[in-house]
Amino acid sequence: MNPDSSCPAACMMIDSIDEGRTSVASHEEAHDREAQALRERDLLALLLEINNLIISRRFAGELVIEISSILKRWFRHDFAGLWVLTEQNKLRCMGLDLAGVEIVIEDIPKELDTEWIGRLNMVRPHLKSLEEIKALRPEVRRLLLKAGITNELVIPLRTPHRVLGFLALGSIQEDCFREEDLPLFTQIAGQMALAVENALVFQELSNAHEKLKSEKLYLESELYAEHNFADIVGASPAFKAVLDQVAVVARSDATILLLGETGTGKELIARAIHNLSERKNRTFVRLNCAAIPSGLVESELFGHEKGAFTGALAQKIGRFELAHKGTLLLDEVGDIPLELQIKLLRTLQEKEFERLGGTRTIKVDVRLVAATNRDLSELIRSGQFREDLYYRLNVIPIRIPPLRERTEDIPLLIKHFVALYSRRMRKCIRSIPSETVARMTRMRWSGNIRELQNVIERAVILTEGETLQVMFPEPEQPVAPTPVVSTPTAITLEDVERNALLDALRRAKGRVSGTKGAAALLGLKRTTFHSKMRRLNIERSDLWEG
Repeated sequence: MNPDSSCPAACMMIDSIDEGRTSVASHEEAHDREAQALRERDLLALLLEINNLIISRRFAGELVIEISSILKRWFRHDFAGLWVLTEQNKLRCMGLDLAGVEIVIEDIPKELDTEWIGRLNMVRPHLKSLEEIKALRPEVRRLLLKAGITNELVIPLRTPHRVLGFLALGSIQEDCFREEDLPLFTQIAGQMALAVENALVFQELSNAHEKLKSEKLYLESELYAEHNFADIVGASPAFKAVLDQVAVVARSDATILLLGETGTGKELIARAIHNLSERKNRTFVRLNCAAIPSGLVESELFGHEKGAFTGALAQKIGRFELAHKGTLLLDEVGDIPLELQIKLLRTLQEKEFERLGGTRTIKVDVRLVAATNRDLSELIRSGQFREDLYYRLNVIPIRIPPLRERTEDIPLLIKHFVALYSRRMRKCIRSIPSETVARMTRMRWSGNIRELQNVIERAVILTEGETLQVMFPEPEQPVAPTPVVSTPTAITLEDVERNALLDALRRAKGRVSGTKGAAALLGLKRTTFHSKMRRLNIERSDLWEG
């Protein structure tokens, strides 16, 4: 065959092959462009869905779970967690999606220390291989390996103002995440960072609203509360010494321990300390530890989270949070349960605590004033009070004298209470008999100012006219001489009870509390024993008389 005659046909065949190849290439290129367009459309739909989601969610915990659910349709990952940076430079876990691996949820580190903070300065998401996971800190490595995670995607969350934290996605499949997916996660990180920042701001506003609402309820209850008396009344040297001491220590933030018998005005002194301090424009919060059941003292002091115990239907803010930047009075601090004293000690030392049933550490700035009418040294010896807590409370002790040691103030207090209750009951009492004042000055007043206040209130109620008429609890009557008879002298039930209490005190060497105390010897409660001593006017000096 002539080569020249076959050349055109060969050229035509080559041209046909080239045209076919070009057609196939064009078709494949068109197919790739179509696939790319479809992928871009799907990615835009994914970003739009995430954007619509974050607009409607206010809590970071809900946010991470639902975003993880959306992403699972694309990447089939097995783990998602959101950590945010707190004010204390800790990374706190805000939400988890760990379906099917519930056994390790309790192993999730609730907070990570500052070792992780420097790693958040990166701008873009990055992948961690199994070898890099094995190089993580032990508690995180143990968690991921236990869940079977072989690769992890860390997505830093940043705003123009600050680093917020990071979103971590993990998978048991080695090829779950690819380098070409990182631009998508960069866009997701931008959206999610704004959503997390909004969620944190909303949470702060919600917490502030709850705190203000609790403060409002507390202050309203305080507004209508009945205090011992409205103003400080007293001019005796003993009481002036107390006021001088208060004026000196009030401007410091040191813990103060008020010591004194019941009814001496410890709460009034605590309020004076607050009003003279730099915290006077903030909240003064009080809690009578003896008036709260022992099982609820922790909740009252530190608050609780919703569901912390049966009946905890909502979150509650405790007295420490209410008193933030202000003053907290713990009255009858000797009645705090022993098992709770260690938490109180830690709070005073570290100035932080966790709510009952919660894991979030709450920082507080509180000036503490403690008050008690009990002998804390005796409680320490009997094992009812921690010695380390006593030393933490006993920074500045102030003893408030009982009324019998400041008898010069009794006439002033009588006039004060008569004027107070006369205004309240719309009566016009113009005079107080001098013999009434003299007799009340001579009385022992075992209940101190509270007892005097109650006597005056009762007198104002019963008074008809302009002269105060006092019905004394034990009217003085002349006692006729008792004839001497040969029969045994009859004794009253009160004498029997008085002798029994004195005998028990002598056998216990003056001690009332404890397993070998006088109260235990008679099978009585300590408070009942003290009540009987006050009613029968038994003093320590009576023990060895006769």
